Amino acid sequence: MHAAAPNPASLDDDALLRHIRAGDRDSFSLLMRRYNRRLYRVARSILRDDAEAEDALQDAYLQVYRALPTFRGESALGTWLTRIVVNAALMRQRKTGRLAEVIELGADFGTDAPHSPDESPVEVEQPDLAAFRGQTRRLIETGIDKLPAAFRTVFVLRAVEELTVEETAATLNIPEATVRTRYFRARAMLREALAREIDFAIEDAFGFDGARCDRIVETVRRRLDVEWGI
Repeated sequence: MHAAAPNPASLDDDALLRHIRAGDRDSFSLLMRRYNRRLYRVARSILRDDAEAEDALQDAYLQVYRALPTFRGESALGTWLTRIVVNAALMRQRKTGRLAEVIELGADFGTDAPHSPDESPVEVEQPDLAAFRGQTRRLIETGIDKLPAAFRTVFVLRAVEELTVEETAATLNIPEATVRTRYFRARAMLREALAREIDFAIEDAFGFDGARCDRIVETVRRRLDVEWGI
């Protein structure tokens, strides 16, 4: 009786590479899915444009596929892939000579409060909570996008992708001390930028004008009309 073939998704990187080198295209698709998020975020941190990052990532994957026979495993596969994506993104940046203003990191900040199906007030509040989290995410993404390029990519790898100092240094081919310094300064700059935005937002907290003001005025007038017999 033959043993069942292993699920490709359960293969480690080395086994996956063997399948790819044997001509298994599905395994290369799996490799892309395994690293897509990290590599897209790295490209996005350099280019600051969704479409440009996607194009750079596609270019990088073509380079990866052609270069796989030369990969000897001196570094981790993820490190090697990221270096190729960084180079592809920098090449595209030099070609286009332009940067965009929006960054999408796909991060999810905060969690939904637990609730039971019978708690209708919480059900009503969920869209507001989701909207708040979305606004917070966009605020953070914009803050990250405004970081200087050298700090931005380090921050994305360390804080968003949660790579270690050692992994980040190996990926970007810079000293570990440089990673620590850039990450520390990036956090400080982001914290300062977010604090300024929060200060501005506090001034507008509990907004009362507009529809809410009109609604209260009209409701009170109707109730007074009843009392006055109008």
